[in-house]
Amino acid sequence: MVLNIPLMQQAGVVTGKNLRALMADAKKNKYAIPAINVTSSSTVNAALEGARDNKAPIILQLSQGGSAFFGGKGLDNADQKASIAGAIAAAHYIRAIAPAYGIAVQRSSYPGYCEQADSSPVVLHTDHCAKKLLPWFDGMLAEDEKYFKEHGEPLFSSHMLDLSEESKEDNIALCVKYFERMAKIDQWLEMEIGITGGEEDGVDNTGVDNASLYTQPEDVFDVYKALNAISPDFSIAAAFGNVHGVYKVGNVVLSPQLLEKHQRYAEQQLGQPEGSKPIYLVFHGGSGSTKDEIATAVKNGVVKMNVDTDTQWAYLQGIRDFILKKQDYLKTQVGNPEGESKPNKKYYDPRVWVREGEKTMAHRVAEACTDLGDINRL
Repeated sequence: MVLNIPLMQQAGVVTGKNLRALMADAKKNKYAIPAINVTSSSTVNAALEGARDNKAPIILQLSQGGSAFFGGKGLDNADQKASIAGAIAAAHYIRAIAPAYGIAVQRSSYPGYCEQADSSPVVLHTDHCAKKLLPWFDGMLAEDEKYFKEHGEPLFSSHMLDLSEESKEDNIALCVKYFERMAKIDQWLEMEIGITGGEEDGVDNTGVDNASLYTQPEDVFDVYKALNAISPDFSIAAAFGNVHGVYKVGNVVLSPQLLEKHQRYAEQQLGQPEGSKPIYLVFHGGSGSTKDEIATAVKNGVVKMNVDTDTQWAYLQGIRDFILKKQDYLKTQVGNPEGESKPNKKYYDPRVWVREGEKTMAHRVAEACTDLGDINRL
């Protein structure tokens, strides 16, 4: 089914009403959009390539550590300055390059709809921001507000607050505080209730009690009530046994069927008919999940699934395989099996071996799009 949303801008990055329409389309048509963590212009390009080749909307997201890496590990990250600068630099790069990966998008001819847009929808997002990382969030949000004054939209499409380590009351209160500010610039908020296990980007939840890995419907609805009073532009990462990182099948017990209970409870509280699925849900810790688990999650209202560990591995695979295959051409600048005076520049040029990583990562992005039903949407 072709994506049919009222895009008003002729640019790759979508925000505000356009982002809301994209999320509504995903929930209605039972597909989810992969959120790919990016750390460099190279990984950005690989993710966009995979999305373009599959006519798929895509979410590009930056973690706090990934933002610092984008800016350069030689920068001092005191007060999160490197992470702020790196995230802003990445955002401008993505905004500049995304339209170049253009796909003609068919649109409805109804009033208010563009007949076509010249690029695929790209959601520019930031990942897990724990309470200790709020200075990073503050710096980005200040830049969003500045960009909004100049362009009528925020620099980033959305941000994520991960205050799941705090009490439910503190988690909701802080999300409300920030969301009131974000809503003024038409920005989407993703929040987490319940804990995603494992370790990612300095947030270590490997020792948490298993009960914390499964969010209750009442808690999810408490979040919904608080945020929906401000704006409908939010999503909830509710835990259903999720764990960051890679793991063997069977080592983690995912229960995506629990997500249906969250939707049913909200429908009952809101007086909506069964199947309305009022909540936009997010799937964290998706690496290692079975295709059936993914399908169940999407059926129950998941519109976004994080993919990081698997794309990191995919990026390495291309580079690793090239180096192993061409190792006799990479030991010296001159001299290889073809002759002691033969130059090796065409093998050690970073544009050669980095490109191999991009190709394998783009392939893994395509696989994620397929698993989530996010193909041929444009």
